Amino acid sequence: MAENDVKLLGSWPSTFVMRPRIALNVKSVCYDFLEEQLSSKSDLLLKSNPVYKKIPVLIHDGKSICESLNIVQYIDEKWTNSGPSILPLDPYDRAIARFWACYIDDKWFPLFRCLAVAQGEDAIKAALEPVFDGLVLLEDAFKNCSKGKKFFGGDKIGYVDIALGCFLGWMRVTEKMNNVTLLDEAKTPGLYKWAEDFCADSSVKDVMPETNKLAEAAKDLIPKIRANASS
Repeated sequence: MAENDVKLLGSWPSTFVMRPRIALNVKSVCYDFLEEQLSSKSDLLLKSNPVYKKIPVLIHDGKSICESLNIVQYIDEKWTNSGPSILPLDPYDRAIARFWACYIDDKWFPLFRCLAVAQGEDAIKAALEPVFDGLVLLEDAFKNCSKGKKFFGGDKIGYVDIALGCFLGWMRVTEKMNNVTLLDEAKTPGLYKWAEDFCADSSVKDVMPETNKLAEAAKDLIPKIRANASS
């Protein structure tokens, strides 16, 4: 396969763009990463995702696939003979993985976003509790899904690992900026160790930005998120 058969439109700080990048690495698929400037969206992005006009977008053989988890599923189903399966093979385990990925996006992420942009000690304290409660739920999910192994997906990074792992960089930035602890070694030991193993995996290391680099990006991004939230 020629490298230009697969293109990914995205922006390096985006949590959701990290998902297909990790999935492509898991499957050992070569691709071109086309950096998007969100203040001036490219014609290719607008053409490729005319409904939402958002990243990430995967372009494979001239066809566009949008939405991060949808792209991850496409990658898993398209390159079945390359790399380990990302979604579990067992139908029940597959359904459970999809459930927790939906929980992360629909329930946990909005809470985390509120914490990331919270201002003032009282606001940070109020926003922290539901985020941490969600992580306690995910700690239990990890125990059940991993079956005693390193990842939600078992021995290899899987669907829920990718869904949650993309937030780890921004979680570290939020901990640093708001002086809080999210992954507590005593209270969520499974997730604490999982995070170390996830970030050390070869499919993740070249995708996950350094905390300091993300912190610099946050100085520009967080005020914009606050402005949008209040408008």
